[in-house]
Amino acid sequence: MEFISEYGLFLAKAVTVLVVIAVVLALIANSKQKSGSSDGHIEVTKINDKFEQYTDAIKSEVLDSAARKLEQKLKKKRHKEQKRLEKGRSDSEKTSAERRKRVYVLNFDGDIKASAGNNLREEITAVLGLAEKVDEVVVRLESGGGMVHSYGLAASQLMRIKERGIPLTVSVDKVAASGGYMMACVADKIIAAPFAILGSIGVVAQLPNFHRLLKKNNIDFEMFTAGEYKRTVTMFGENTDKGREKFTDDIEKTHVLFKEFVAEHRPVVAIEQVATGEVWYGRRALDIQLVDELTTSDSYLLNQYPNADIFEIEYAHKKSLPEKLGLAAEASIDKLALRWVSRLQPSRWF
Repeated sequence: MEFISEYGLFLAKAVTVLVVIAVVLALIANSKQKSGSSDGHIEVTKINDKFEQYTDAIKSEVLDSAARKLEQKLKKKRHKEQKRLEKGRSDSEKTSAERRKRVYVLNFDGDIKASAGNNLREEITAVLGLAEKVDEVVVRLESGGGMVHSYGLAASQLMRIKERGIPLTVSVDKVAASGGYMMACVADKIIAAPFAILGSIGVVAQLPNFHRLLKKNNIDFEMFTAGEYKRTVTMFGENTDKGREKFTDDIEKTHVLFKEFVAEHRPVVAIEQVATGEVWYGRRALDIQLVDELTTSDSYLLNQYPNADIFEIEYAHKKSLPEKLGLAAEASIDKLALRWVSRLQPSRWF
């Protein structure tokens, strides 16, 4: 009985939350509010400040009182000297050689559709409004690949940086394979963690075919096309050898384009050796020149920190009220479910 009562209470709470959300969303949908604001905005984080905060936090615990006072005194002196050097001329009046280098950090976490390419477009547009040839753009890229046209567009976005003559570095901490490597190869320099996965310069396509299942159940499937190769293979119709041959030929042509793209942007690689669809870990990828250096993105940026101003750029979407309510409701339901399940099997939950 206790179990039934707890379960009923859980359901009542969950249903109540869902009903409230449904009512609110309905009211919002019916109200015709118009807003001239954009869908998102650029957020900038100075990574130098983050590094300094980490260092100060450690020093406050490790150093004794006298050492901390000395450190603070030296820090103030350094800041004072830096302000003195910069005094008299604004940053816009300085030549590129006179100011500190700026490093702009972008993040690309790719799914099969390269959806992050939409944000990447906006971030690159923002950076190109200020970056100069003495600066650098670092893209922290993670992707196992996906649709050819989507990753082709994402790679083209990175080429905009190269076309402006701004140094481009791609950093791979985990994986840049297939379409991910198509993007990476555009860079002036590719760095990777020792066990990051790179390569997979190949093309794959697969689909199920239910024709025999439909035929067994006396279900007809009809498709009408104009053009001999408008549809070569299908999920529901009967595939022919001619259709399969044409489909395979299309894949081979796509592979040739992929190889030509990599060879154009990274001529140091032996393209026929690496374009087999295989993947390599960072250490082996360095041997065959798929990458230029073995290091993590954290190490690379930390080495830049003393001599450059490092800015992380992110295009943040403005969440609508329904989205915010949906996220809040999802979190509430998750908490309720976790609480209920944990009572049933406490030994399996923390």
